[in-house]
Amino acid sequence: MKTHAQAVVIGGGVIGCSILYHLTKHGWTDVVLLERDELTSGSTWHAAANIHGLHDISNITRIQHYTMNLYKELEAETGQSCGVFQPGSLYLAQTEAREHQLRLQAAKAKYYGLNFFEVDRAEAERLHPLVNYDGVRCIMYEPEGGNVDPSGVTNAYAAGARANGAEIHRFTPVTATGQLPNGKWQVETTKGSIETDWVVNAAGLWGREVAAMAGIELPLLPTEHQYFVTETIAEIAEMDRRLPSVADRDGEYYLRQEGLGLLVGAYEKDMRFWAEDGTPQGFGHELFPDDLERIEDNMLRAIDRVPAVGTAGIKRVINGPMIWSPDSAALFGPVPEKPGYFCCNGIIPGFSQSGGLGNLSAEWIVTGEPHLDMFPWDLTRFGNWATKPFTKARVRDQYANRFAIHFPNEERGAGRPVRTRPIYDMQRKMGAVFGLNTGWEHPLWFAVSPDVKETIGYTRQNWFEPVCAESRMLRERGGIIDISNFAKYRVTGPGARDWLEALFANTMPKGIGKSRLTPLIGKRGGVAGDATVTRLGEEEFLVISSGLAERYHKRFFDMVPLPEGTKWVSESEGLCGFNVAGPLSRDMLSGLTEADLGAEAFPFMDSRQIEVAGIPVVALRVSFTGDLGWELHCAEAGQAALYSALIEAGQPMGIGPVGSRALMALRLEKGYGSWGREYSPEYWPQELGLERLVKTDKEFLNKAAYMAVKDNPPRETLHILETEVLLNADASGAEPVFTMDGSPLGRVTSGAYGAGVEKSLALAMLKPTAPETEVKIMILGQPHKARVLAEPPFDPKGLRLRG
Repeated sequence: MKTHAQAVVIGGGVIGCSILYHLTKHGWTDVVLLERDELTSGSTWHAAANIHGLHDISNITRIQHYTMNLYKELEAETGQSCGVFQPGSLYLAQTEAREHQLRLQAAKAKYYGLNFFEVDRAEAERLHPLVNYDGVRCIMYEPEGGNVDPSGVTNAYAAGARANGAEIHRFTPVTATGQLPNGKWQVETTKGSIETDWVVNAAGLWGREVAAMAGIELPLLPTEHQYFVTETIAEIAEMDRRLPSVADRDGEYYLRQEGLGLLVGAYEKDMRFWAEDGTPQGFGHELFPDDLERIEDNMLRAIDRVPAVGTAGIKRVINGPMIWSPDSAALFGPVPEKPGYFCCNGIIPGFSQSGGLGNLSAEWIVTGEPHLDMFPWDLTRFGNWATKPFTKARVRDQYANRFAIHFPNEERGAGRPVRTRPIYDMQRKMGAVFGLNTGWEHPLWFAVSPDVKETIGYTRQNWFEPVCAESRMLRERGGIIDISNFAKYRVTGPGARDWLEALFANTMPKGIGKSRLTPLIGKRGGVAGDATVTRLGEEEFLVISSGLAERYHKRFFDMVPLPEGTKWVSESEGLCGFNVAGPLSRDMLSGLTEADLGAEAFPFMDSRQIEVAGIPVVALRVSFTGDLGWELHCAEAGQAALYSALIEAGQPMGIGPVGSRALMALRLEKGYGSWGREYSPEYWPQELGLERLVKTDKEFLNKAAYMAVKDNPPRETLHILETEVLLNADASGAEPVFTMDGSPLGRVTSGAYGAGVEKSLALAMLKPTAPETEVKIMILGQPHKARVLAEPPFDPKGLRLRG
């Protein structure tokens, strides 16, 4: 076994072998895979191995289609059969909500040029005559859907990797990993050690244990999962073709042909955890005892839909382990605190995603950034707040609701609360309905009483009118928004300004009390983040950015060495904040402070360290609402007193609390982009209207990458659209946009009803074939006319903002 390698992949399942294969495809041939047992050991070998292309997240749809198309290419390249069966998949909708979901996915498929379309009952009966279609509202067909052979796929990846120069060592358990003083990693095994630039944790069921060797705690937990295969079914034996699989997610089971019988699997409510304290080292190709009684309800629904399931005998039962993250999405990407350590763990539909995840992993390792924005699956979305009790509660919820629709704006309560601020109980008594943001409970909207629970769905829900009322209150008078979930950093020392200049693309404020908006540039020249930087003193700066992206952005901050004597400290936990905004906000705040808040004394984008209601605050003259307003940041110890004073001062003026749902709608009225929605490393600054904030007469992180793309014509540009309302629903994000004659034009990034301007609004990235002034947005999969606006509908000249 070699003693040095560019990368060492730990884990010989389908994901590890795919990453190894794709590393060689990206030009790294000095790579090694270490497997503790035989390839496919763990959860790979017993997987049902279904493949499908569509996903609610657009970029996951892209990687799943890449994977589906790769298997036959892999067979041709390696000569190893992947056991590919693609008779298609039928998707059934029994509810209105499921129909909305399928129609939206069909619209996305049309936009991306994929095969996913509606068929009538007669065609569905021809495709799969064993299904009873009574009660089905809508049927979609995906011709490329099907399944593969788990062992065949894994060995094909391995064969391709070996042919390209990679080494694979079976029966070689890893016993330790450690980072060396030179930044490289030492991987210890029972057969020797390897020094490497990158450790790749693709250890599947042992992902937790492998991570722990490096001092990393991953929020993962295994469960049992069962499916069974029937005996031969006479009708299938008589057919000269293979039946399509059936996705009846309202029935909470999956079903496909296996041999001359049917395979039926379920995610039952009465689920079982396994190996909570650690996956046994000796586990490999074992299974658990059958326990079909747990999935009896699911089985009965499958029998109602496909009666042949009920008359056929059961040939075998597979009850094996699978490992989950708290949101059932992959834990993906480099670990910010451990340079050179990469994770790809917690993958559930591995055979639908293996190729795409392998390709993006290799691309990220080799080039520094994947070409697709994978932030929704980035492991940095969880921090040390994702405790074992939280993980267990969330995994239970995810497993039991595997086939439930994840509606726009849906907030699930499992495992919460995890982290609360001092005013949590006060807000709860005021009727706050909370969401989860990096572990923090933060108010989404305010109900009439604490007993109100929000409803979920694709159409407007019970929170629609209260959110509209909050928006109108702020636009007409004012509102108080809790922004404590923002990320806050303090940079101090003699090199503070130089470090910030070297990190961010805009120039930093020179004067004390001045603030500056700035992008952060990614490895490919795109927008990796945005921040407000405020100069508090000669050697002191406050940086405010997205709370969701704090751990993600640490990767970028660490790329620029701190000058000697300079400190960078996260104050996201210690500092709280409120945005007080609206036309009466100045009058309200003036009654609580001796500071002069007049337009000349305290202009837009200025800051002051003042007292409000006797509480020291950093006051910034900015507002994400696009209205007159201030952000007030104080120590957590003063949060309750400050909030009480603001609420009390606002009451006589008709000013009250406003939640983040209204904030998101208000920023749409102004056309403001948001990180994770509009701002993404996939897009260049000139595509988002941020190029004016990039100063090329200085050096900054990834400047060369930006210079290489800055003169490229935009592939898409950000626009604000006003949409018609036909189905009591507004755009929420990811809806495709077409020209009026049906040509693909772009996609929605954010959407909501702007009550302040009485318009249903959407932000969308559109191809430069515009100026189309009238387009179609596929809201709930149905065409809605929309008008591309030339300017934001609220305060387009910024008079209120700067007044």
